Amino acid sequence: MESAGRKIPPLEWTVARKKKATEKAKEIGLESLQPQAGSRRKKWRVGRGPGSGNGKTAGAGNKGQLSRSGFVHQRGFEGGQMPLHRRVPKRGFRNLFRKYIVAVNLDRLAGFKGEVTPENLLATGVIKEIGDGVAILGRGDSPQGLKVKAHRFSAEARRKIEAAGGSVEILPR
Repeated sequence: MESAGRKIPPLEWTVARKKKATEKAKEIGLESLQPQAGSRRKKWRVGRGPGSGNGKTAGAGNKGQLSRSGFVHQRGFEGGQMPLHRRVPKRGFRNLFRKYIVAVNLDRLAGFKGEVTPENLLATGVIKEIGDGVAILGRGDSPQGLKVKAHRFSAEARRKIEAAGGSVEILPR
């Protein structure tokens, strides 16, 4: 069958060709992966004439610092007004290298027997975190015969633990 100088294939050929194409699509491989429909959006091209809907000023408005090329909005900048972080009064000294020592008093060790370590205190919920170390302070009475391991001890806590027949071990940090 011919039409205007070119051959038209029989109907069976086109059906067979379509069938092959659908069979290939069913095969799964890395080359057939595609993003979810609607998950990728085309980049909006700004400044491409009035017909684009975002031409001339390209969405930056007319004049002013915000419309200039290279403008980057800096954190805390309030358009020349004195920024909040400079208006608020500041007092004292903030040590950036301060150590967070968790304090535990002797009366919190009442339920323990045998050995007390920072890990035991954390597991039982006496402290929420070990931080930079655990310090044992002297409020309350020490239970009998405890072996207490911590990073720091107050003099009163050490005296009370040893008086109750226990021992003290200072952990390195």
